[in-house]
Amino acid sequence: MTDDVVGRRRIARRRPGRRARSAGWGGPVAMIALSAVPLAAGALRLAQLGGVTQVVPADRRFADAPAPLVLHIVGAAVYAVVGALQLVPGPRRRHPAWHRRAGRVVTGVGVLVAGSALWMTLLYAAKPGTGALLYVLRLAFGSAMVACLVLGITAIRRGDVPHHRAWMIRAYAIALAAGTQMFTEGIGGALFGTGGVKGDLAKAAGWVINLAVAEWVIRRSAPAPTARRGRRPSVAATGLSS
Repeated sequence: MTDDVVGRRRIARRRPGRRARSAGWGGPVAMIALSAVPLAAGALRLAQLGGVTQVVPADRRFADAPAPLVLHIVGAAVYAVVGALQLVPGPRRRHPAWHRRAGRVVTGVGVLVAGSALWMTLLYAAKPGTGALLYVLRLAFGSAMVACLVLGITAIRRGDVPHHRAWMIRAYAIALAAGTQMFTEGIGGALFGTGGVKGDLAKAAGWVINLAVAEWVIRRSAPAPTARRGRRPSVAATGLSS
């Protein structure tokens, strides 16, 4: 066998195929798709506030103080797309510097999204048809998202990649609940009716489902325990970078 043949075979083994390059994109694409309808509704609300179109009816709650709503919608769009791309293994391994820079952006925007959600909950009057339970849930999950982001940054600063990844996935799951709530509200309304506590519980189900899926993903992709006790898994072993 000639040296040229051996060399070509080695290059072929190193070069990723189409299936390998596309691996890991299914989940992030599904996440972006799940957030598409809430983001589209947010874009229409911004257009309505700017006087561009009146496709969605005006909401008097936002007229006097639109700032937190605008920050929330714009931040959510950035967080939904860039946050999902952070979870794709290929680019994360090949471009660790980009992953770190984008991670800083995602973290900052995530805090903005959660903070503006808390701001809106405290500032705006409750939407008709919602109750005190939803008010408490929004405060709880908004605060939990901020806590997850802080814990994720704390973990990566001490070099703990698996826990960094886990906390960031949990934060993203909380933020993505608006997409899941479209289904839980629709199904819950068809089965049990709408309004009041029933509607609040349907929204709560969106957060619970997302966090349950997040925990499944975290455990499914957790690195195998190392042979040496107390030894941390490397970045290469986890397929992640900070």
